Amino acid sequence: MKTQLKSGRHLYGRGWLGLIPLVGGFVGCGLIVLGVFKYKDRKLTLIGFAALSFTMLVYGYLVYDLKYSTSTAIAYEKMSQETLNGLPKQIELYKMQYGKYPDSLEQMSENERFLMLVDPLLVRKMDRNAKTLYMYKKIGEKYTIYSVGIDGAPNTSDDLYPKISSNDKLSYGLINVNK
Repeated sequence: MKTQLKSGRHLYGRGWLGLIPLVGGFVGCGLIVLGVFKYKDRKLTLIGFAALSFTMLVYGYLVYDLKYSTSTAIAYEKMSQETLNGLPKQIELYKMQYGKYPDSLEQMSENERFLMLVDPLLVRKMDRNAKTLYMYKKIGEKYTIYSVGIDGAPNTSDDLYPKISSNDKLSYGLINVNK
């Protein structure tokens, strides 16, 4: 037993925890530190690197999938459409309160903190420099609002526009450019 404690062999089994993403990252770091500094055990160090590498691989794939996968983009497109469908009502409520349509979506967010104005399709790209709000433009006493769609470029065939229910009694100043 003493030789096991001196070599770090008793910790080899903990390498299996490396198959649990995130947990494996912490276990891997711990095993690397113990393998290098305490036990000077090359095999323990390699097990730690394997655990850490597996966690990094899993999370790297998730980030890649989030940014580039078609199926993920379609899911975000549905989320974007649902959020977009509710925005004309919020814009009309703003007009009822202030007597005019907002000049920008940022103007609406000053008064409504929990208003969702961020387009999920743009957020999924994880570009810090990109504008992530829905496209909004006030046109006289009317307005248009839309999502740039999966391709991320405005004024293309995949742009999303709000869908307003036919039983909705509210009068909208919304102009759907795609119609």
